[in-house]
Amino acid sequence: MESILGWIAENQQMIYIVILMIFVGIEVIGHVPSVLHTPLMSGANAIHGVVIIGAIIVMGKADPHNYVALVLGFLAVVVGTLNVVGGFVVTDRMLEMFKGKGKKQNTSSK
Repeated sequence: MESILGWIAENQQMIYIVILMIFVGIEVIGHVPSVLHTPLMSGANAIHGVVIIGAIIVMGKADPHNYVALVLGFLAVVVGTLNVVGGFVVTDRMLEMFKGKGKKQNTSSK
């Protein structure tokens, strides 16, 4: 228990920063207009693509006999890929909502 309290005392400033980042993030996201959600999601997907590349690089540099690092790297790549693909699917569906209904075809016979 003392080791945990010691770690908290050593990292107190970082803990405060993380807590403040959480509150600022909630406030910023809560005040984003609906029109901007789709571009912001596309930007977040691009950032996640960089994370996937980083996970692949780290996994490639891991020791071949370090199975824990290889499995965690593989899981990071899989989950990151699912996140990117899911984000683009949601973005595509949101963009479909903004498209017009299209012109109705004339089905009456003459």
